[in-house]
Amino acid sequence: MKETHLALYRKYRPETFSDVVGQDQAVNLLVSSIKQKKISHAYLFCGGRGTGKTTVARIVARDIGCNPEDIIEIDAASNRGIDEIRALRDAVRTSPFSSPYKVYIVDEAHMLTKEAANALLKTLEEPPSHVVFILATTDPEKLPQTIVSRCQKVVFNQPDLKVLADRLISVAEKEDRRLSVETAELIARHGKGSYRDALGILEQVLSISGKIIKHDDVVTTLGTTEKESLIALLEAVCIKNSKDVISSIKNIEGKTSAIRTYDDFIELVRSGLLIRIGEGDKKDKELTRLATEYPLIIGSKLVLELLSKRHLLEVSNTHSWTAFLAILLSLVEA
Repeated sequence: MKETHLALYRKYRPETFSDVVGQDQAVNLLVSSIKQKKISHAYLFCGGRGTGKTTVARIVARDIGCNPEDIIEIDAASNRGIDEIRALRDAVRTSPFSSPYKVYIVDEAHMLTKEAANALLKTLEEPPSHVVFILATTDPEKLPQTIVSRCQKVVFNQPDLKVLADRLISVAEKEDRRLSVETAELIARHGKGSYRDALGILEQVLSISGKIIKHDDVVTTLGTTEKESLIALLEAVCIKNSKDVISSIKNIEGKTSAIRTYDDFIELVRSGLLIRIGEGDKKDKELTRLATEYPLIIGSKLVLELLSKRHLLEVSNTHSWTAFLAILLSLVEA
């Protein structure tokens, strides 16, 4: 029988608490609660996408003795109505099949309708002793405070660049591939704090790379802008040279998307800011030079200005490069 391909994020999904990386605070809290048999009837797992909320929820369920038939996963994005939650309220009254608990994992819990959330609240107020709810959400502010207050909140942090890069290097080694720190960090940056997204990018790269993963292959896969081109663009902004800004963007345009280049540019300015305040990597000599020569420009004000106008590139794909150019020219001509 032909083997089914398993995506990397599923193949290397943590199976135990000791496998989980970058979430020490959350893991320690949960391990301690389970060891002391102080299991809450409801947890609220909050954190960015791809940070391991659902994975850890499954580990919690297994660690408190649940067999697969007593672990029920619900995607609130597609089961968000009151009828689904009413059905859930009826189901929780039944005893577990073969476990001490029934665990309900509700993913994207903030997507529940107002009526569904109110129906769920009634169950959370007086839950059966054999039921544990784990609500996972990327946007806890959208949940009613009445639900939040009845859950033990567990925060999942987005991994920093090093943690995510180390994870990528480890997975690459398990796949019998070699990945340099620089290339792993490039993938990690584009993973934007998500283990799942970063591993998805790595999987694409593995499909075109040999045993040693080339940095150029990653650049090609990501469609990233060459560092030299971004440095030239940043220098044009620093010296307030409109002609150089225009020529630099013309040089980049067509090689990748405007929004991706814009994000890469923001990341470059951020790196320059960190170098300027003594927290960055000074191995990049050209960026270090710009950060030293133009400290009043390469700073938090520029980062915030770029972030505040990013939405303009999303208004129209057709005119995204025009928006990019207009934003930078407005900074140069200010």
